[in-house]
Amino acid sequence: MLLVRLEQIINGFSELLGKISAVLFIVMLFNVFIDVIMRYLLNDVSIGMQELEWHLYAAVFLLGVPYTLKTGGHVRVDLIYERLTGNTKALIDMFGTVLLLMPFCALVGWYGIGFAWESFELGETSGDPGGLPYRWLIKAVIPFAFFSIFISGLGLFLKSLNILLGQRQADNYQPPQH
Repeated sequence: MLLVRLEQIINGFSELLGKISAVLFIVMLFNVFIDVIMRYLLNDVSIGMQELEWHLYAAVFLLGVPYTLKTGGHVRVDLIYERLTGNTKALIDMFGTVLLLMPFCALVGWYGIGFAWESFELGETSGDPGGLPYRWLIKAVIPFAFFSIFISGLGLFLKSLNILLGQRQADNYQPPQH
């Protein structure tokens, strides 16, 4: 039961990031709406608003990935996978998580810290006049997101382990038939 509870805690974290991503998406929509109104009705262009669109888009995407992984919406080759048993899927997910996902996330997260830290130390700002200050903030989302994907991958690993141990039922996901 401890592994099931740990999986639930990690899934809760991934759910929270999904909700944050959804809220940021709505904020991004309002930002784009206001930017379009300013540009085409008021003939006023704001570099800061345009950069904020990019920053919000990056945050929505990066923070949405752990949620996507948790819900099984990530990209995989379903030609073979969809026909396998729940236990075989669990084994594939476990090995894929440990051998591919986690090392990649740890590597990008680790080097992303230095990337964001250097930006912070330099006081990096936008290169455009009227652009956003504190470029390190969006760069800091990169290591945070990849460590969060790592944690979500741990949740996927635990889900698979719980399936193999009989503590959890395999999802009966069937991709849509075309």
